[in-house]
Amino acid sequence: MTRIGATSNAWLRASASMAAEAAASTAVPCAFGSRQIDVHWRRGRRLSTSSRPLPLRAEPAGMLKVTAPLPVGIHILAPALPRFRKRYPKLAVDLRLADRQTDLIAEGIDVALRVGNLADSRLLSRRLAPHRLCAFASPGYLERMGIPQSIEELSGHECVNFRYQSSGQSLCWPFQVAERMMEFTPNAGIVVDASDGVLAVLAAGGGIGISPTYAAACHVRRGELVPVLP
Repeated sequence: MTRIGATSNAWLRASASMAAEAAASTAVPCAFGSRQIDVHWRRGRRLSTSSRPLPLRAEPAGMLKVTAPLPVGIHILAPALPRFRKRYPKLAVDLRLADRQTDLIAEGIDVALRVGNLADSRLLSRRLAPHRLCAFASPGYLERMGIPQSIEELSGHECVNFRYQSSGQSLCWPFQVAERMMEFTPNAGIVVDASDGVLAVLAAGGGIGISPTYAAACHVRRGELVPVLP
């Protein structure tokens, strides 16, 4: 049987490559702190249904179940899957995107990408790339309302905030000022529980909001959004 160890290493190499490319292509200067994207995987799962033992270095085969937060899956993993399948054609991928914390053992998940630190000691993790947040707004909104020069000036602007689906809590915006971390809780006129929804509102001129840089990168390239408070 093809062991998950061999397959995980192959997936991790591909994931590390795509995450590095994404980090390079979405580097946007900003005043927000950063968190890391960790990849977690479960030990011991066997992928091939064949009863004939195969060497550990055999070509990976079978089904690889992967879970990730929605924005990570859409903007980092999904675009890389065709390249991954071309490299490992015998390995099928079942990608599951959700904001909830999946029980990897109970649901038979092989690989999970998570933003933050590993809490479950039964799992191994490897850091892939920084998770950077930045404030964005459309050029039209900034032309109409002005460009804030400090955190305090955000109170005079229309703000669009993100709400976690898992907890229902709205996001406090973390700013790094010199060596200090500061938090700003916006009085948001619009709250959305999906990162891409926040970006759609911002691109339509709805105000200032924050987003992972890898999610906002396509809007920045098209000139729909620009960083605020870099």
